This record gives sequence, structure tokens and C-alpha cells, in this order.
Amino acid sequence: MIVYKFGGASIKDAGGIRNLKEIVTTVKDNLVIVVSAFGKTTNALEKVLKTWIAGDESYKELLDEIYNYHLSVAEELSPAADSAKSKIDNSFAKLEEYLRSTKKSEYDYEYDQVVSYGEIWSTIIVAAFLKNSGLKAEWIDIRGNLITDDRFRDADILWNESTARVKNVFSFKGTNIYVTQGFIGSTISGQTTTLGREGSDYTAALLANMLDAERVVVWKDVPGLLNADPKWLSDATRLEEVSYREAVEMTFSGAKVIHPKTIKPLHNKSIPLHVKSFLVPEEAGTIIKSDTALKHGLPVFVKKENQMMISILPKDFSFAMGENLSRIFYLFIRHGIKVNMVEASAISIDVCVDDDRTRIGSLINDLKTEFTAAYNDNVEMLSIRHYTPEAIERMTIGREILLEQRTRNSVRFVVRKVTTD
Repeated sequence: MIVYKFGGASIKDAGGIRNLKEIVTTVKDNLVIVVSAFGKTTNALEKVLKTWIAGDESYKELLDEIYNYHLSVAEELSPAADSAKSKIDNSFAKLEEYLRSTKKSEYDYEYDQVVSYGEIWSTIIVAAFLKNSGLKAEWIDIRGNLITDDRFRDADILWNESTARVKNVFSFKGTNIYVTQGFIGSTISGQTTTLGREGSDYTAALLANMLDAERVVVWKDVPGLLNADPKWLSDATRLEEVSYREAVEMTFSGAKVIHPKTIKPLHNKSIPLHVKSFLVPEEAGTIIKSDTALKHGLPVFVKKENQMMISILPKDFSFAMGENLSRIFYLFIRHGIKVNMVEASAISIDVCVDDDRTRIGSLINDLKTEFTAAYNDNVEMLSIRHYTPEAIERMTIGREILLEQRTRNSVRFVVRKVTTD
């Protein structure tokens, strides 16, 4: 059994879905297909959500645009996707009713209830197209099977309950292809949750682990895992093989090709992960597997944008370590803020985090009784694996270095671009 995951860029239009069909038609094994929301649908739904929460009725026009987009994709795939239209209409009507009648709750909860619809709509259309094209494809609502806690927007999997349900439902009795959603799950009580932004890769890894898959293939709009984002560095080079450990380091530092949580479920059962191009599926791509000797010898560059560096000092000038450190990171966890980099001195702690003003504002408010907190916004975190002096010079030229950490294999900088008048 194999798990295929297709991202939003690969299925943003009817042509992409036809290409998906051509790729999966060649598979002889049982297959689970994990599908993300189409194109920029997640971004569009986030805009709907923020407009609705602000009390702005224009959210209805934004939602209409999303509906028309999905309907146009289904119509272009007609007649094979005709059966999807009524399901899409019913699903949109359900969301419209929710937005019209629901008393607004806290943001993270509402995020999961609204933004999760993107994956539902995309999988309805893909499954209908495959089934009506002659493939034995069955649509599965993953929310009844991947069970999570109630930490909305970043839910944790309840493994025992989820594994039992997944094995029961994904039985391959009467079908050899299942189409299901990435990114989403639900609580035991049936409230929709999400697994973190771009979490469809993680879903694929979870299902692979629970179903003892032979491998996972993630289909992207790049030729594989590269030593840099090609939109950033035009000379980025494909890596043929990468170890689990190397992949974890890259994703933690901010590499966007794979979700950071993806590797652990695969590593636990030694399931290889292939990253391949949906544009040229015959090419080799990259294989991520059990620790393998480093072959490429290239520096690996990762840039994490939209960062904020927070400097925290105890007001009484007591040591930052010990009880103070425990207190500070408890507050980070409580506010759902992930730390990307941390540096501690005798009386201060510098932390680099994603720039989420709402959560950070609440954090700083909680800190101010015991600590002084200041921050630098509009900064970047740059990481270089297997660095060289030349690689460091290339990354830091024209940038002010606010923080640096260096180990034998990696170097990380928090930097700000130097502006010239």
C-alpha cells in the first residue's frame, strides 16, 4: 500500500486534476490519496474568516468567489465530475448557514470550523472525477477517523483511537483507491480541528504509519528537495537522498517543502518519503529515508521570514535561567507560540518566533508583571547546514546580524536587512 499526497499547487485547476489521474492510474498497489485545498483556497478562506469576525458583510462576496472557482473546476471536468456539484452546493450551504447563524467564538476554534472546508471541497471533486473516469475510488471524510485533542489550529493526534478507526475504514474492501483530506481532523465529540498550516504532509505520514504503508510520495511543483528555495536562490540544486535527521533539521529551520511534523511517524516505522515533481513524474526526485551517508556535500540554505525577536529580562535582574526560564517557556506554550531559536545569557533570554501579533501581544501582557520584554520585528531567521565561509558571506551580506548560533554542522542567524538611504 502506498500513500500519495498532492498539494494545492498541483491541483489548482482542472488540468492539474487530470494530471493527478494520469499519475495514479499507473499505480498497481492499493493507494491512499491525500489532497490539499485547491490553489490558494486556504488563504481565501482565512480572508473570509477575518472579514466575518470583523462583522463585515463583504465576507459573503468573498465566499461566492471561492464557490464559483470550485464550480468552474468541476464544470471543466464535466461530465466526469458532475456528481460533485450537488455535494459542493450542499457543503457551501452548510458553511453559509454556519456563518449566518453562529455566535462567534474564539479565533482558533472558528478558524478550524471555517478554513477546513477547503479540503472537503477539493476531495469531493477529485474523488468524483476519478470514480467517474473508471477508477475504483472512494471518498473518505478523514474527520471521523483522525481523532485529535481540542487544541484548535495545532491539534495533537490521539493515536490509539485514530489508528483503530483508520484501520477499520481504510480496509480496501471493494476498492483500491481512497481519496481523503489532509490538514484536518476532529475531536472525539466531532468538532473539526486542523493540524497546523500546511499540515497535509503530516496527514499523509500519519496514515502511512497507521496503515503500514510501503512508502509515501509527496507531489510538489519542484523536482524534489532542494538545497534552497528556488524562488530565493536561482542556483538551487536537487538533493538525491536525505536522511530523516537532515530533513528534520531543514523543516525545523523553516524549509517549506515538507511539514515539520511529517518525518517522525515515518521514521518510527522506517517508511521512506519520496518528494517528486507532478510536472515531470518520471524523474527521480528526492528520497528521505533512514540515516544515510551525506552524499551531496552542499550547503543547505533555509530562510524563515516574518519573524520577531523578543528579548526578555527579569525586572529584578535575577538570573534568567532556572525558575525564570521555566516560567517564561510555560507562557510561550500556554499562548501557543512555537520557539524557532533561543539564546540565554545570565540575565536575558532572546527568542525568535513567528510574527503572530495577536498571540505575542497576549504573551507580552502576561510577561510584564515579572519581566521586561522588547522586540525587533521584520526580521528573518537564516539557517545554513554544512556551512562554509563562502556560504555565510553569501547569506549575511547586506544584513545586520542580531543573533547568531553555531554548531559543528549548522549556523543560524537572526538578521535584518540593512536599508540604505
